[in-house]
This record gives sequence, structure tokens and C-alpha cells, in this order.
Amino acid sequence: MSKIKAATKKILIHFSIIVGLTIVLAFLFLKVFLPSYTNHGETVSVPNLEGYDYLEAGRFLADRDLSYEITIDSGFNAELKPFTVLQQNPRPGNQVKKGRKIYLTLNSKNAPMIRMPNLVNTPLKNAQEILSNIGLIRGEIVYVPDIGENVVLEQKFRGRNINEGFEIPKGSQIDLVVGDGLGNQILEVPGIVGMDETDAEFLIIGSGLRFGKINYIETDSVPDGIIIRQMPPAGSEVRTGEPIDVWISEIKRFSNN
Repeated sequence: MSKIKAATKKILIHFSIIVGLTIVLAFLFLKVFLPSYTNHGETVSVPNLEGYDYLEAGRFLADRDLSYEITIDSGFNAELKPFTVLQQNPRPGNQVKKGRKIYLTLNSKNAPMIRMPNLVNTPLKNAQEILSNIGLIRGEIVYVPDIGENVVLEQKFRGRNINEGFEIPKGSQIDLVVGDGLGNQILEVPGIVGMDETDAEFLIIGSGLRFGKINYIETDSVPDGIIIRQMPPAGSEVRTGEPIDVWISEIKRFSNN
């Protein structure tokens, strides 16, 4: 019996030693070897590189023990210089291990060409959305008398009308000629007889009308430059933008002969 007890005690001692060694080794593996192998806890925050030149971004990453790779895709932003960073992956603020590669998308050197859409007869709000969605910039808006309120009548690039399908660089500015909704408005012609030419023209244009044919009449009773007749006459009803013809006095010059 004593031999069995002694053998059992010996086995238990060996088993305890094995269990103890296993625990020690597991602790060393999990707390010492594994963290040092995986650089556990040695992470850095990804900086925001968007808007930086890619060389400057590369130096910025190197100072933080990070590397970079430029993706084959590119974008275009007319407000940024070529080869500046447009996008990055991982995004700014992400925690990554040292040595991690950051993928950069750069701004293209040359603007891609895109086809001009047809904005004519399109509501201004929709036209602006279309331009924005395809990468064009809405430029100046010029309002002209037309029954179509806030409806695009013309689309211009660098001062010239352009048709649908015309190729222009992405990021270009498109000017729009838009109706003011007053094209069919009925107006009453103001009275300008007795006014000088400058004041009369100011009043006519301010009333939504325009100067039409100008006639000069010699007279010896009315000073130079005074409106002595108009057509249509004051009080007549006309549509927006209609011309008003005027007759302007011109003093007779008498000969000495």
C-alpha cells in the first residue's frame, strides 16, 4: 500500500510541475512574446493628408513610421493643384500599426473632357443640379425678359453659346441666360415728352421697355436734346421689352447768307 501511495504522490507532484510550467509558459507567450511580435499597443493615428502635395504627404507619413502607395484611380478638382491628395484609405483618425501603408488618390494634372448637357428649357434649379453632378460650375446668371420664369434660355462657355454634346474640360464655368417671367407682362408706357434724352432713356429702361428708333427734328422753339414726341404715346399698354420710338429736338442753325 505504501508503494502505491508513494507512486501516486510522485505522479501528482510531476503533474503539478507540468501544470505550473504550462501556466508560466502561457503567461510568457501571451504577455511577452506575442505583444512584442505583433507590436501590440504600438499604433499611430492616421493624419489627414487631403489637400497636401503627395511628396509632402509622403514625408509626413514617413515621420510617423507609415508608408504610402498611389492608387491608379484619380479624380479632378479645378480648385486644387495637380498631384494633391483627394482621398486616402484608411481615413484620417483611424488607429493603425506602424509601418502600415496608406493608399492615396491624387488630383489629375489635366481636366477630363465631358460632354455639355442640354440645359435649354430646363428650370434653373434643375440646371444647377445637373452642372454640379457632372463636375461643371454654374457661372453668371443673366436675366432677360421672357415668359419662362427661371427657365434657362441659353448656355454659354467663355462668352459663346454651346450646344449639347460640345466637349469642355471638367470644372469649367457655364454661364446661363434665364427668363425673368415678365415677357408677357403688360406695361403702361410712361410719358417722356419734355424730358431730356438721358433722363428719358433711364425711365424707359427702368420701366422694362427699351429705346427704339431715334429721330431728330429741327426746331427754333425747343432746346436741343428734348423729347418732343414719343410712339407709342404715354398711357398705351405694351408688353415687356417693347421699343419706344422718340423724336428729339435739334435747334435750327440759321445761315448768315
